[in-house]
Amino acid sequence: MQVEELLAQVASLRENAHARTVFGEPIRHGDRIVIPVARVQGGFGLGFGRGREPAEGGAGIFRARPVAVSEITPGEVRVRPVIDTTRIVLAAMLLAAWVAFWGSLTARAVARRAPAR
Repeated sequence: MQVEELLAQVASLRENAHARTVFGEPIRHGDRIVIPVARVQGGFGLGFGRGREPAEGGAGIFRARPVAVSEITPGEVRVRPVIDTTRIVLAAMLLAAWVAFWGSLTARAVARRAPAR
């Protein structure tokens, strides 16, 4: 792939990045309108390699994660966050492992310093 092609792809990514990437299409249900909201992240890199045959290439990654829902009714507008229970459980497991590690390390250190009976 040529450098010009890679740069053209990066340019097309910039052209396609707009509010519709973050805010989904509104969904109407009676007098209520719901608009999904996502967090969108992305990156793109170019590599040119080294050696006898320089390799040209690039890669990109984009991800979207739901974060909220905007709910519009005739009387009010509410933003309801999307709670990712998987992330919460994983964070709790990581915290528990961290506490267990440091607790056992501290208990061993205290046991070594304790006078023998």
